[in-house]
Amino acid sequence: MSEKVYIIGHKVPDLDSVAAAISYADFKNIIEETDKYMPAVPGKINKETKYALDKFKFSQPEELSGAENKNIILVDHNEFSQAITGAPDANIIEVLDHHKVDFKYNKPILFNIKPWGASCSIIADMYFNLDLEPDKNLAGLMLSAILIDTVLTKSPTCTSIDKIIIEKLSEIAEIEDWNKFGMELFKVRSSVSDLNAKEIIKSDYKDFNFKDGKFGIGQVETADLTEFKQKEEELISEIKKIKENGGYHTVILMITDIINEGSWVLVDSDESEKIEKDLGIKFENKKAYKKGLLSRKKQLVPKFT
Repeated sequence: MSEKVYIIGHKVPDLDSVAAAISYADFKNIIEETDKYMPAVPGKINKETKYALDKFKFSQPEELSGAENKNIILVDHNEFSQAITGAPDANIIEVLDHHKVDFKYNKPILFNIKPWGASCSIIADMYFNLDLEPDKNLAGLMLSAILIDTVLTKSPTCTSIDKIIIEKLSEIAEIEDWNKFGMELFKVRSSVSDLNAKEIIKSDYKDFNFKDGKFGIGQVETADLTEFKQKEEELISEIKKIKENGGYHTVILMITDIINEGSWVLVDSDESEKIEKDLGIKFENKKAYKKGLLSRKKQLVPKFT
């Protein structure tokens, strides 16, 4: 194996996983006085990630097709079902994440998990604890990720620590109104006119292995449901295809309205009645609205775990 260490997020990269890879590589290289840590992505980045990278003058990290025989650090995930191909056969050095733990490995490694709103919050805190300050552009990139992951601090995953870090990063990045800037990001994120149904569902999508079988859960957040409502039947049809072709027990898409703070839940499942009971909702034509449902990580996944 080469000395190079790739820092990489989950399959179907989102803004927090990409920004975490970039910022943690920067942090590790600074404190170890090296250049061996390299950010990477396991696939195509989404629109708001490209927007944030361009705005803060970062190139897209190297795209890896597999991790076999490579030194890697996993960020923003710890489940192999969500990891890059070949991750179990890589030399995993560390894990840094803010999700539930489902991880087994054959040797002791650094495992940094905090129940905060974003992986970038954990990394920013590491900078601040050592009296280090990320540069203006890196602070802006991390801020972008935290605002998306915490849904502008509205998500139940958002903690008081996330809010403090948002204020600190905003100051460093010279962003006077972080809420206004966050709405910019969500407008980019919620524009789906040029996406087909599969691209919408897969834009932020994760696999989970639960007791009853394999679940696929996607989430998109928007400040305007209009475009999504126009594509509703197409989305439901595509969810059914994904379920059948992927051997899933259940496939769910959360379409989260950040203004009214609730989600439309579209579903195809082997046991729809059990899903209804778990979520406390009633599906009509494979869809239902749930007021207050904002977080896949904290409000949806635990129901099935």
